[in-house]
Amino acid sequence: MTKSMKTRILLVEDELPLLALLRYNLEKEGYDVEEATDGDEALIKVAEYEPDLILLDWMLPRLSGLEVCRQLRRNTQTRNIPVIMLTARSEENDKVRGLEAGADDYVSKPFSPNELLARVRAVLRRIRPALAEDVLTYGGLVMDLATYKVTRDGRSVHLGPTEFKLLKHFLEHPGRVLSRDHILNRVWGNDINVELRTVDVHIRRLRIALNEGNEPDVIRTVRAAGYALEIPAPAGGAKTALAEEASRIS
Repeated sequence: MTKSMKTRILLVEDELPLLALLRYNLEKEGYDVEEATDGDEALIKVAEYEPDLILLDWMLPRLSGLEVCRQLRRNTQTRNIPVIMLTARSEENDKVRGLEAGADDYVSKPFSPNELLARVRAVLRRIRPALAEDVLTYGGLVMDLATYKVTRDGRSVHLGPTEFKLLKHFLEHPGRVLSRDHILNRVWGNDINVELRTVDVHIRRLRIALNEGNEPDVIRTVRAAGYALEIPAPAGGAKTALAEEASRIS
């Protein structure tokens, strides 16, 4: 597995010995780990690193973990990233505050690395099942990673290699708005010969393949932001979205 295909975890902790211990255990399990030691740095790293999951200490310098979590949930680019709060606070009221701020789970210190790893796997299975399964599903779409077959509502969908990787990444992040820069980095890697326009071209090819049966378009264009894989509202249809996309990139 290449580095770009590993599950990315942002570890936000200001206790350096604990930071080093957790990083060691996470990397041992095969995760790609980035770290931050205060709340302001955490928000910067989220934008730069685009993690699949965040381990977030409550008591941080500069900006508390609780406020970091609130800000992540208010931002459309980050609101769907799973967050596990790490804290020495063990009162039930504190746990409720963490969950109400948008945390997906809560681990009280002291904890064992094995307990934390189990929580990470559980949250990924629950929030992002695509990161733990061989078959990805969403809104009638089914992608079998073992056989490289894709179906939509039982109809076979024929995709080229790039469109397959593109759809796989969307299925791993349903509902999340992905910028063109993000898509280039995560699907194409560091290929400097690929331009942003290439993303639009392959999105259009993916749409044509997915909507061949005139189903509603599941890829939403977010102007000035990027694209999102979403089950559409009843109004509208695939042809409208395709026509809009074609006129925009022509």
